[in-house]
Amino acid sequence: MIAATILAVDQATKAWVLSTLGTVEGTSRPLIDDWLSLTLIHNTGIAFGMFDVGFSHFFTVTSIIISLGAVYFYRYHLPGPHLLSQACLGLIVGGAVGNIIDRVRFGYVIDFVHVHWFPGIFNVADSAITIGVAALALFLLLTGDGDRRRTASDDALLSDLLNQDPRGPGS
Repeated sequence: MIAATILAVDQATKAWVLSTLGTVEGTSRPLIDDWLSLTLIHNTGIAFGMFDVGFSHFFTVTSIIISLGAVYFYRYHLPGPHLLSQACLGLIVGGAVGNIIDRVRFGYVIDFVHVHWFPGIFNVADSAITIGVAALALFLLLTGDGDRRRTASDDALLSDLLNQDPRGPGS
């Protein structure tokens, strides 16, 4: 549900920006003084306009692979069915699919959120991906193995291993 919501909001905001600003790259409209504006950018790079070297098809394929990798990682490597990890993956996949749709439709991603003190212009999908990755990383740092917790038998096994004579049995 989160991925679908992010995808819908991302595509709706991009359609609204195109209808508001038109399709000419660089068109801008101030929203909050010199702090925030809508500025249309055709991003052929990755998030926040990094690596904008005109390899849009490369980044399309890369985005698809990363999205499939995120789903695989979620299915086989995340600790248990935690709501937070599911929400994070929803943000990441929803954002990635939103940008993939742009790359397939236009050959570039529509970016438009211009916070003047921030070094790049971005969109809803970029924000969702960034928040999802940061929250997932924090979740994994705090939970470690997740459902796998050390038990008394783990401690006993570790103690037995540490107390063994390194020269072998009967030495």
